[in-house]
Amino acid sequence: MASTTALAEPSGLLAVPMRLIRSFGPKLCAFLADAYANKITFAGLMIIVVWTGLAISAPVLAPYDPLYVDVDSRLSPPSRDHLFGTDELGRDVLSRVLHGSRISLPMCVLTISMALLIGGGLGVFAGFIGGWFDELVMRVGDVVLAFPTVILAMAIVAALGSGLINVLIAIVAVWWPRYARVMRGQVLMVRENLYIMAARSVGLPSSRIILRHVLPNCFAPALVQFTMDLGTGLVLLAGLSFIGLGALPPNPEWGAMIRMGHTYFSSWWIATAAGLAITSVVLGFTLLGDGLRDILDPRLR
Repeated sequence: MASTTALAEPSGLLAVPMRLIRSFGPKLCAFLADAYANKITFAGLMIIVVWTGLAISAPVLAPYDPLYVDVDSRLSPPSRDHLFGTDELGRDVLSRVLHGSRISLPMCVLTISMALLIGGGLGVFAGFIGGWFDELVMRVGDVVLAFPTVILAMAIVAALGSGLINVLIAIVAVWWPRYARVMRGQVLMVRENLYIMAARSVGLPSSRIILRHVLPNCFAPALVQFTMDLGTGLVLLAGLSFIGLGALPPNPEWGAMIRMGHTYFSSWWIATAAGLAITSVVLGFTLLGDGLRDILDPRLR
């Protein structure tokens, strides 16, 4: 039996995600059950699920090619042929909104995920190791947080040049201190617990203590913050595209579509369609994050 258990225990790089899955598996089941009972949380979850499905199946659901130009139909209002109307080049707005979800949603998830990975990792090591490394990470984070998020992101993109890759770099650069502070605070509370002291007393290496004992007990607040930051990250991404620093034409990104709608203000349907898409996704992430917080924090149950 002992050998079977040893073989079943994951090792190496697979050990960390497996431990996180085992740690959050029961909580995830409880969250899904409570989300179904709580109509608000369930609505947020369904919004995200629906938009994920639309993004995946956009090439099938879109009635037209999002890049197809039909000058004769330019700025046409909503009709049976074009449910959301057409833009300044006669491109179908509904098709561009659907295909835009394949840009905006993955980009916001990727940027906030990278900020969580970088900032969370620095925060864990800063809180656990302490000393000069802790001071260095926190002071650099203070410098970044001293500037308004949007202004600093604009400055970075302006220095690097327009484009989605540079927008990703800019958002990660201004967002990582948030997760560094959250994870550092959690580690400072956890590292004084008796089981951490016991692990140190038996000579376990710091890397094993962090991966096996510290990280699973500190990740819940960062996960809630991550879920709610996805909506904010989407707005920031759209805002940078709106001022011309994000997605480049003819990419059907939601912020760029709102920019075009602003240029042709009388054609209200261009900006309205993309704006409603952003609003619904942000609402979904906010409701989902609020429900996730209630599940992962027993003090709020």
